[in-house]
Amino acid sequence: MPAYLMTHSLLASWLYAMRDNPYEDATTERDPYAEFLQVLRREPTPTNEAMQNGIDFENLVTAFVYGRGDTSSPWAEAAAKIADDIRGGVLQYKAKKRLTVDGNEIVLYGRLDALKAGEITDIKFSKSYDRGKYINSTQHPTYFEITPGARLFTYRISNGVDVWTETYRREETPSIIPTIQDFFSFLRVQGLMDTYREKWGARG
Repeated sequence: MPAYLMTHSLLASWLYAMRDNPYEDATTERDPYAEFLQVLRREPTPTNEAMQNGIDFENLVTAFVYGRGDTSSPWAEAAAKIADDIRGGVLQYKAKKRLTVDGNEIVLYGRLDALKAGEITDIKFSKSYDRGKYINSTQHPTYFEITPGARLFTYRISNGVDVWTETYRREETPSIIPTIQDFFSFLRVQGLMDTYREKWGARG
């Protein structure tokens, strides 16, 4: 039976199209459903300023982990603080799990920013932060599913100056499987299952 790739990003894009997600930065100019269709079709999307800031900040954190951080950067102190937390862990760890959901063979996949002593860390760059911002995110339920040895998942969020943490435990995190089931139901109702199968075939 062929298998199909499933990622947190795809699920998050779909959920954002269905409702306003408090853990995503958005502007009124966005068309969430059109963006979801772009993701589903795996069409390239331009990198906006928020995305680029996130990439640059994470790269700076990584540089500090390896002792090459730019101390003149206005984000240096915040990046160095996060680097201290994840140093000694495995960075950009690729995890996956093959399973069957609603008769579909899928490979649930994710790339962890850091994995250290049973704790997954994900680095976020955001202009603002409110406690519980990521409670409804699909990311920590997905990553717990594909990383059986992980006990904790911590979002480390920064605006370049301050650093906030939001931690979830495995035992208090709901399974991602029901969300995937709902996603497949949506694709069937909308006539998009063939598009998913065409674009998201897994290679292993």
